[in-house]
Amino acid sequence: MSSSSLNHLEKRTAVSLASVFAFRMLGLFMLMPVLAIYGQELEGFSPLWVGLAIGAYGLTQALLQIPMGWLSDKFGRKRVIVAGLLMFALGSLIAAMADSIYMMTLGRALQGMGAIASAVLALAADLSRDEQRPKVMAVIGMCIGLSFAFAMLLGPMIAASFGISGIFWLTTALALCGIVIVLTIVPTAVNRAPKGDTLAVFGDIKKLMKNPQLARLDLGVMLLHLTLTAVFVVLPSKLMSGGFAAEQHWQLYIPVLVLAFVLMVPIMIISIKKEKEKQAFIASIALLVASLMTLTLAANSVWGIGISMLGYFIAFNFLEATMPALVSRMAPANQKGSAMGVFSSGQFFGAFLGGILGGYIASVESGQAVFAAAALIGVIWLAIAWGMQIPSRSKLISLLTEIDTEQQAEVLAARFVDLEGVIEATVVWEESRTYLKVNDKTFNLEQARQVAGLN
Repeated sequence: MSSSSLNHLEKRTAVSLASVFAFRMLGLFMLMPVLAIYGQELEGFSPLWVGLAIGAYGLTQALLQIPMGWLSDKFGRKRVIVAGLLMFALGSLIAAMADSIYMMTLGRALQGMGAIASAVLALAADLSRDEQRPKVMAVIGMCIGLSFAFAMLLGPMIAASFGISGIFWLTTALALCGIVIVLTIVPTAVNRAPKGDTLAVFGDIKKLMKNPQLARLDLGVMLLHLTLTAVFVVLPSKLMSGGFAAEQHWQLYIPVLVLAFVLMVPIMIISIKKEKEKQAFIASIALLVASLMTLTLAANSVWGIGISMLGYFIAFNFLEATMPALVSRMAPANQKGSAMGVFSSGQFFGAFLGGILGGYIASVESGQAVFAAAALIGVIWLAIAWGMQIPSRSKLISLLTEIDTEQQAEVLAARFVDLEGVIEATVVWEESRTYLKVNDKTFNLEQARQVAGLN
């Protein structure tokens, strides 16, 4: 089969793991548009505790994602994924039976302890070739996006019929379905990908966090998800106060999300084709800020909320799709996984902070104050991102290189760097593997294989 297309194993891997991700995220996303409304019957309900309940999942995810990835190295990917889904199901059960906001928050925290993202991505890497891995990851990312759209539709409907507990019971069932998929459909990896290619390594984290370009992206994704979570702490209540019944909220969410995606795609295509990625990135943050400012002023109008959220999600979708690719391009060749681990932890930590910030401001001020604070966060992000430098496009190549000493690694790295089209070469002799960042237009793979001693 052509190396330009997914083989049968990779297609099966992409679809099955994407299903596991989507089932898990669907239950989580369904809670966002309804907790502030239907959670009012819970003992101890307050805007602050709504924020804590929404954000608790992000905190435990951020703390445990890297350790769970390490455990998957030691005990196997599938075992850790199944254990994580069981923990997620346990947290869902506790939240489903909760009669207080405190118990629900505990359930949410336990859900987050099933931090399987790194293990799932590592398994996807184990079962895909280097050149096809981005496609597998893209399928997983697309299904997560679709689950968000479906959640905006199903969440209000289920909550209207069965209450908040109905969402958690469904979440429990989806987690169990995920376990069945893992055990029966997801292929079992025979060879694992090198640790530096998929999982964060503690020794790399400090170095990566000092990289000013990567730090801008890590802070950026944290602030982006901070605004998203903070907005949804109060947005459902604002829609209801505008005369929009809770069970009708999907009528706003779905058109906004679909139209935002349709409008975002050409922006991304043009920015890449015209090599205006930084300009589009900065403009998207500015659009996010403008949308949140508009939302602050038009929060009492359903039409005003709809138009504001359309602008917000155009920006959100572009930034959410762009930043992981930029992290991959900016990270050192053998620390791509470590960089993605730091990035993902920032993403989940941002969701936690957004819940706390949104809940606190809503409890002492108003919904408009939450939107204004989110806009201010966007302005701060705009200032941080202004000095960002986007490197030229490159491709990551991973080659087996049988060497015995660090001295041999240094010689081999020098030989690789001398090849035309090689931007960066990192030889990890303990792993017997070389990572190359290359210009795909001028790089000759056969020459590199000869240097590596593979031909």
